[in-house]
Amino acid sequence: MVKRLNCVLAGLFITGGVLAATTVKQEPNFEAGKRAYEASEYRNAILALLAAAAKEPQNGDVQLLLAKTYLELEEHDPAIKTAERAVAIDPRNSVYHEWLGRAYGEKADKVAWPPSKISLAKKAGKEFEAAVQLDARNYSARQVLIEFDCSAPGMLGGGEEKALPHIKQLAEMDAAEGHFAAGNCRRQKNDFAIADEEFTKALESHPKSAELIYDIGDYAAKHSQPERLEAVADSGERVAPGDPRAKFYRGVALVLKKANPEEAERLLREYASKAPVRSGYPRPATAHAWLGRLYEGQNKMEEAEKEFEVARKLDPKNKLAQEGLKRLKKG
Repeated sequence: MVKRLNCVLAGLFITGGVLAATTVKQEPNFEAGKRAYEASEYRNAILALLAAAAKEPQNGDVQLLLAKTYLELEEHDPAIKTAERAVAIDPRNSVYHEWLGRAYGEKADKVAWPPSKISLAKKAGKEFEAAVQLDARNYSARQVLIEFDCSAPGMLGGGEEKALPHIKQLAEMDAAEGHFAAGNCRRQKNDFAIADEEFTKALESHPKSAELIYDIGDYAAKHSQPERLEAVADSGERVAPGDPRAKFYRGVALVLKKANPEEAERLLREYASKAPVRSGYPRPATAHAWLGRLYEGQNKMEEAEKEFEVARKLDPKNKLAQEGLKRLKKG
């Protein structure tokens, strides 16, 4: 729905949620599917998970991971169907409702026909609400509900007035989550001064969620805030030491500060070569585009052009690469 749902809904690509526990014994195909998913081998993951689903048709976790996998491939109809199956298997599972909402929201962002967009958006909002009602401490569900309410107009079931009580409740349970929610809501309204203040408080409140931390990193990169990017990397390394995103955001901070170019290059290249291709993670193309910015700042125009071209080849819509190549041509 939003954040990556452009301006219609909110935060549907916010990554979050964990696989719910199940009493059904997991088969090897499920484990193979998880490994393939973690390796960004999504077609292989689907094959393994479909085999697992055939053996265990009442295993909601299999359906959930299938839905997540289809979403990575932007195959929204099968994502919705598998998420709906998960909910049908266990209607009391908060995470299943959350991800069904995400699937509805992502499809809503893609369809052009207004009645379908409205219908899907409303369904997404209802699923987020159900997820929060089932588990008040499902923070990722509450965050995406808040983002939905802050970005979606009333005709789609949103409205900032609906978000405010949730922000208050979230703040009472976890200060970092509350400050992030408040900042994210203001971000949807382009009130960046207040968003800055809330995101600073969120990082100072020792957040426990890597997804929350790196969402702030995405914001800081877009707004050219190197000090915040360094704080993001520090927090991320504390919460999830093996997460490669800390390298990316630290590398971007160095590029923006025009400091230690050798270290910036190392960090960005390492990220581009090892990071998963997944929602919530900067794409390898973006790392190459920042390498282009690095070389451009050093007046190494041939190297800069090469990196921008690599980025554009990996992602023809990458704005950093497009803008970089335009600058080089004008120069």
